[in-house]
Amino acid sequence: MIDSLSSSGVVNIAVLVFREGLECILVLAALTASFRGKESRYHRSVVGGVLSGMLATAVTWMIAVRILNDLSGNVSALALQAGTGLLAIVVLLAVMNWFFHKMYWTGWISLHNRKKQELIANTSDGKNGWRVALGMGLLGFTSFYREGFEVVLFLQSFRLRLGGRAVSEGVVLGSLATLVVAVLTFVIHQHLPYRRMLVVTGVMLAVVLLVMVGEEAQEMQLAGWLPTTQLPRLSEILPAWSGLWFSVFPTVETLVSQFIAAALVFGSYFTARRLPGIAR
Repeated sequence: MIDSLSSSGVVNIAVLVFREGLECILVLAALTASFRGKESRYHRSVVGGVLSGMLATAVTWMIAVRILNDLSGNVSALALQAGTGLLAIVVLLAVMNWFFHKMYWTGWISLHNRKKQELIANTSDGKNGWRVALGMGLLGFTSFYREGFEVVLFLQSFRLRLGGRAVSEGVVLGSLATLVVAVLTFVIHQHLPYRRMLVVTGVMLAVVLLVMVGEEAQEMQLAGWLPTTQLPRLSEILPAWSGLWFSVFPTVETLVSQFIAAALVFGSYFTARRLPGIAR
């Protein structure tokens, strides 16, 4: 049972890390696509910024772990796990929100490209090269750290429930998959079906979200944060494995929570499709 839960957690972590890594790659690809001739030297600055973002993500991870370890002495384990689980769900809802991604693609990427053009335009006399290099490094840094920060927040709940080993395995798997895509994109210069990959990982994360919401609602019930309204008839129908694998429990609160989460994700998707600028 523990091995099954750990394996499921590793897969969930790997999917999220890969999804966030894919988004980072798309931003960096848009940022560096126009580097030609003399501008090619700015690749190093962007790479330096990405490496700095990796270091900042690692530091953020250590700070988050330290804070939670300090809190564990004053807060019950169940309450702490419920609190971090709630934070993870908020992060996952942001990742799965299609309005958020409309702002992300049309705003975040456009902002990076606009800043890049402004930096390059200010070097026509060749006197501000160091400023442009610094600016490109900052763009690379923010491209990575934005995703890294979300992943760090998300992983705290899994670390408390499954331990550091499961988290490490999931991060390694997701990072390796991201590295393959990065090599194909930036080294071999292959055009990949990014949109399809985003859709597939989005569907997988939607399932992860529903499972996490069910788990979180049950933990909040155990912690006394939510009431527990049993559904006796449903408990007779549901098989035992439905709670273990899909966190479907015969209580009103858990089922309503999962319904609301599904409505938020799929509702935002179908509504966003009606708006201009959404990739279909």
